[in-house]
Amino acid sequence: MTKKNMMKVRENNNNRLLLVMLCTLFSSGFEAHALSYDYSATIECLANPHKPQYGGGIIVNPNLDHGLKGWSTFGKAKIQHRESGGNKFLVAHSRSQPYDSISQKLYLRKNMLYTFSAWIQVSKGVAAVSAVFKTRNGFKHAGAIVAKANCWSMLKGGLTSKNTSVEIWVDSLSLQPFTQEEWSSHQQQSINKVRKTNVRIQALDKQGNPLRNATIFIEQKSPSFPFGCAMNKNILNNPAYQNWFTSRFKVTTFENEMKWYSIEPSPGREDYSVPDAMINFTKQHNIAVRAHNIFWDDPKYQPGWLNSLSPTDLWKAVNKRITSIMSKYKGQVIAWDVVNENLHWNFFESKLGTKFSGFIYSKAHALDGATTLFMNDYNTIEERGDKQSEPAKYLEKLREIQKYPGIANAKMAIGLEGHFNTTDLPYMRSSIDTLAAAGLPIWLTEVDVQSGPSQAKYLEQVLREAHSHPKVKGIVIWSAWSAGGCYKMCLTDNNFKNLPTGDVVDKLLKEWGSKAAAAAGTTDANGFFKASLFHGDYQAKMITNDHQATRDFTLHAQSFKEASNNVASSQETLILNV
Repeated sequence: MTKKNMMKVRENNNNRLLLVMLCTLFSSGFEAHALSYDYSATIECLANPHKPQYGGGIIVNPNLDHGLKGWSTFGKAKIQHRESGGNKFLVAHSRSQPYDSISQKLYLRKNMLYTFSAWIQVSKGVAAVSAVFKTRNGFKHAGAIVAKANCWSMLKGGLTSKNTSVEIWVDSLSLQPFTQEEWSSHQQQSINKVRKTNVRIQALDKQGNPLRNATIFIEQKSPSFPFGCAMNKNILNNPAYQNWFTSRFKVTTFENEMKWYSIEPSPGREDYSVPDAMINFTKQHNIAVRAHNIFWDDPKYQPGWLNSLSPTDLWKAVNKRITSIMSKYKGQVIAWDVVNENLHWNFFESKLGTKFSGFIYSKAHALDGATTLFMNDYNTIEERGDKQSEPAKYLEKLREIQKYPGIANAKMAIGLEGHFNTTDLPYMRSSIDTLAAAGLPIWLTEVDVQSGPSQAKYLEQVLREAHSHPKVKGIVIWSAWSAGGCYKMCLTDNNFKNLPTGDVVDKLLKEWGSKAAAAAGTTDANGFFKASLFHGDYQAKMITNDHQATRDFTLHAQSFKEASNNVASSQETLILNV
């Protein structure tokens, strides 16, 4: 039996035009060839499109080399096969409704993960283009791009445009299915490539001869990949909270304690005592801190006294705030969330002008040019269809900030909050792919999952997907503990016994090497012991019947260092001498 679905372009509440492709879901009878995942994406508008990813996958005639084969109209559009400069493409024209477009009937398999890409051009001006899939339960947003005339833009998703007067030009389409097992294999392949290094340890006696059957223990002292959790002031006087946290995490974000309303609840009366105490605590335990945040664009989270200020006085307060907090914690934090959630909100822009964010990032760079400055917002990877923060909008805001005078050499980064209700891993991965084309570090900064029976399962899926993505450089979970409950997701109960979500975290910490011996075994006939290790700081210990020896070493991406002499070894071999 089959279940009929459609994927097509239609008009949504924002009057966007959507391309629709007719699909039928099969419960069995289709096998996808095992393929590696293509993490590449392009955010530049190019004179010619690239070839379709995966050779087009299950799309018929993806390169449009065979005229209209496999393609038909949807709605009242007329379609035409054209060629320009040797490039062949389809055009939807004479459109009267946003959903008038191009379609193709496809056969999809249940429980598969699909990645979609296409190259889009419009006949004039600029138009927002989105990916939408029609299922029996409704329409699902799958991606978006801003398409332009005279060049081709890559979209990982489907097609829409607000303007019915423009023609939509489409080329190099791909829809590639993957099984759950293949998707997991992509994660492991990426981890092996970007997070781990193969190491050989050779045990030698005093004469330099190999030692056979020597016992080798390798322990990770600290991981290279930043995987942390938010904390709050409750940790300062709670030894159980302290012990639970410090045994797991080496990076954190203060939940509320650095925010403006916490530090200056009344004008001119700054109180840094709580964040100061928390900074001291993190220093004692070698925990890095992300500074969150300098400004928050949400009107609900401002010091109440700001609302009555004139623009002139508000500017004075803003300049005082940024100078005060950045001067105080410069050199003590690894990142600044500069203008938080400025895709969804515009408190400061509405009062001080549309260039506010650019000005503030420029000033932040001038005050602390050595520390990374983050944009930070939600629903860019977690929710389809949030038109305010989809990857195309995020990149548009990022470019706007980067064009402001004084920003050219700033260390910028992409912060993705990651407040999930459920998971859509193909959308999450393709969104990160698109953002990664900007060439900036990407962090998931506030990861949690809405309470429900699948909370722990979804959390593990999100963390695995993020950790395995080659362009993600750090993860912070948003689970600061409070007796009355956490923001969305706690990791422990009030006795600091793990909840299922905490068990997920411990499972991954152990798997990623930071809560257990990373490797152990005996040397072969040539004195070698081999291991594949996550990047980080390690201690290797060799034990024989008569002797033992230890050596500290560090693994970084594409490098291997012995801590004792700081000499890199291209052969990734460590010598342990009795």
